[in-house]
Amino acid sequence: MKANLISNIARPLSPDNDPWDPIGSLRQYGRHRLTGIEMTISNLCNMRCEHCAVGDTLVMAEPEKIPLSDMLRRLDEAEQLQTISITGGEPSFSEKTVRDYIVPILKYARDRGLRSQINSNLTLDYSRYEALAPYLDVMHISFNYTSVDEFHQIGFARSGHAVPRQAALRMYERMIENARKLSAGGMLVSAESMINYRTHQKMADIHRLIVEMGCRRHEVHPMYPSAFAANLPMISKAQMREAIISLLDHRSADIWMLFGTLPFYHCSEDEAERALLTRLAQEKNVTVRNDPDGRNRINVNLFTGDVFVTDFSDLPAFGNIREDRLDELFERWLSSPLAQSVGCYCPAASCCGPNLLVKEMYYKQTDFSKRQAII
Repeated sequence: MKANLISNIARPLSPDNDPWDPIGSLRQYGRHRLTGIEMTISNLCNMRCEHCAVGDTLVMAEPEKIPLSDMLRRLDEAEQLQTISITGGEPSFSEKTVRDYIVPILKYARDRGLRSQINSNLTLDYSRYEALAPYLDVMHISFNYTSVDEFHQIGFARSGHAVPRQAALRMYERMIENARKLSAGGMLVSAESMINYRTHQKMADIHRLIVEMGCRRHEVHPMYPSAFAANLPMISKAQMREAIISLLDHRSADIWMLFGTLPFYHCSEDEAERALLTRLAQEKNVTVRNDPDGRNRINVNLFTGDVFVTDFSDLPAFGNIREDRLDELFERWLSSPLAQSVGCYCPAASCCGPNLLVKEMYYKQTDFSKRQAII
């Protein structure tokens, strides 16, 4: 096994130590390097959320995965690896997947000094997550609700059949209890909320429940309709900004609040947008993460070996781990015209610019390499 060259394992994850943010490796190497791998490990899920970006890939029965040894061999070849992320579907839906894939991958990460994260709805029996706890750094969950009724409505909007409220209630209560147990045991449970047409006026209430659950981080992203969720209503940038201001006004300063994929930049001519970014930079325990997808992270589908910019992208695969090393595939992506269209970096603002979704939605004709921060 290759030794990890840039291990942050000795330092607790914190607002000052977020290895998922590509800004760290960019500063170190002077260019983007592949420091993170995300793996899609399941297409099974016990929910059908209306906002799910990968909902069109969910199935009732899934094919065999590629051999775990193939994935671990490719991970071993990635020279500057720092983080491992596991996503689905619900990664822990199958006990066999937990036993034969997830736990060995997490053990590999821990032995190599890599940080690890799993994206889960946390609604299954606690034993599923307890098996991961000795090796996992971040349990990442989605939380966009102020009540069980909202959980019921949002979480099963695409089920295609009626889901009894009592069943939803059991899952909702189990999610909250699991989050509390894992947090009490020392795990960083990070609850992500999306700013969208349902939540933008409720962010403070959602935050309060996340604090009550014992989560150590609240992650906040505007929702950009794409893929499975492409038809959901959009809100304006002004509404996003107002939601963030309200959240900052009412948040608990004791937990880490991480914002990501914001459509606001210090090179904007909009003074209100720049003022918000200035406030975010000055707030205690608040960070704004640059988007890792395609910057320092790529996604590997463990059913096919195909490699993507991100798990929810409409873009086709640009390679397969059966034929190519991960570092080579990343360089292939960076050299593509699409990657170069969002390849700007502003040291003054610690900003890597928009991701592909944000650029397509708001900045189609903008060349960020010709803009300068107004600070």
